[in-house]
Amino acid sequence: MAADRGNIDTFQKLWERAKENQTTDEINKKLLLATDNEGGTAWHWAAGWGKIDEFKILWECANGNLTTDEVHNKLLLATDVEGRNVWHWAASWGNKESFKKLW
Repeated sequence: MAADRGNIDTFQKLWERAKENQTTDEINKKLLLATDNEGGTAWHWAAGWGKIDEFKILWECANGNLTTDEVHNKLLLATDVEGRNVWHWAASWGNKESFKKLW
């Protein structure tokens, strides 16, 4: 995922292309809520790796397209296959900055 690799330019280009070619609902489903094979989202990876810039972009995209409840329930509390949410990833990987940003 672009969010965990630090590919901020790639991530921004993907987001802009999606906005040009898809509806808001499709963008939410495909980019903001997409998971990998183990249930990790871009949010999980950005928080776990401490990618603050990527996390800020995700946050801006979500705030423009999702309600507060959706951000809270579908993104921040979303769990991977082991039941870990973004706070778990940030804390278990020792990324204090990610944890503070999430808080």
